[in-house]
Amino acid sequence: MIRVLVADDQHLVRAGLRVFCESAADMAVAGEAADGREAVALAGRLLPDVVLMDLRMPVLDGAAATERILAARPATRVLALTTFGDDDHLYPALAAGACGFLLKSAPPGELLDAVRRAAAGGTPFSQEVLGRLVERAVSARPEADPGGLTPRERQVLALVAAGLTNQEIAARLHLGVTTVKTHVAALLAKTDCPNRIRLAVFAVRAGLGPDDSPSPRSPRR
Repeated sequence: MIRVLVADDQHLVRAGLRVFCESAADMAVAGEAADGREAVALAGRLLPDVVLMDLRMPVLDGAAATERILAARPATRVLALTTFGDDDHLYPALAAGACGFLLKSAPPGELLDAVRRAAAGGTPFSQEVLGRLVERAVSARPEADPGGLTPRERQVLALVAAGLTNQEIAARLHLGVTTVKTHVAALLAKTDCPNRIRLAVFAVRAGLGPDDSPSPRSPRR
């Protein structure tokens, strides 16, 4: 069972997220927070697997709350919830350690899938949000150089950009999960990226987006 903490200053949004999460047989909402400080306190007491974190909240914003939660319990997965007006909050949340970004307008199915991916160690994000992160990164820094990567590392990097977990990448490339973990660790070291979201941003800036990932092989007849 995936334990979820919902953090949003709007009651109706919290209620909707609770309904969505509790409609899934494998999720339970452990608690709700109306501001960042409350989210930090509840995360320490309830020990959720995933925190759905609004980026704009009173008292303490989502990025600062994320940083405090992860400083106390690094295993917690924080999935940032954003709107098209939250661009100024994206990079602070990324730097704070958010494992993924999702638009608040995402369909319920996409939300539930993102929670599952986050709990499994993946990096779920809306492609629109990734595009905005990339746009801001490119405007601040030159394009990323993927030189020095092996062909297999480039394949793995493209699949990270597609938001796949290590298990999904292993299945797609017909590799062992341990081998994929080794490739991801090498990619993080070679690109100087501190986490998978930064690695996904690097991939897209380098021109290796989801379209570059290999397609699943058809089952043998």
